[in-house]
Amino acid sequence: MSATILYLHGFNSSPRSQKASELRDWLPQLHPGIELIVPELGFDPDQAYSRAADLIQARAGQPLGLIGSSLGGFYATALSQRFDVPAALINPAVRPYDLLWDYLGPQHNPYTDEHYTLTEAHMAALKALEPESLSAPENLLLLLQTGDETLDYRDALAYYRGVPSWIQPGGDHRFQRLERVVPAMLAFLGMGQR
Repeated sequence: MSATILYLHGFNSSPRSQKASELRDWLPQLHPGIELIVPELGFDPDQAYSRAADLIQARAGQPLGLIGSSLGGFYATALSQRFDVPAALINPAVRPYDLLWDYLGPQHNPYTDEHYTLTEAHMAALKALEPESLSAPENLLLLLQTGDETLDYRDALAYYRGVPSWIQPGGDHRFQRLERVVPAMLAFLGMGQR
């Protein structure tokens, strides 16, 4: 039975993001049996969540782990708690419905060249997706770099209190030298090096 990692990208990103590309390069060397799926989530929260949920449900009973970065970390948290699957969270967004409020209005995704309008309805949809509580915190691995210029890492530390964590001083939102933590992520997701 093959194992699958579902990678969920961040806001205004895409399957062509740097982290997704790096994972595509590294995974065959670390664990050739893993299938990496990086869906195009789009900007609509309900659509993004549904796309990822459909992929999880299609693999019910198979080894599956989630990796989510930034806004994708928010989605991965919600999906992990709903479907009881492990998730590694890279500089995850906490309360994105507050964080993205300043971005309401016209947006452009540089990866996909998509132009769209971010609305208050999108913020309400994000808030509705947030788990009431972390019912299975043991399913989450938190990876933070304190130099994140986009998100305050302390917000994630407070929200994910009690969750296994890997906190590195410095770095940035992209998460510098991600390759150092990939083996730890795979081990947490139950897909250690082979």
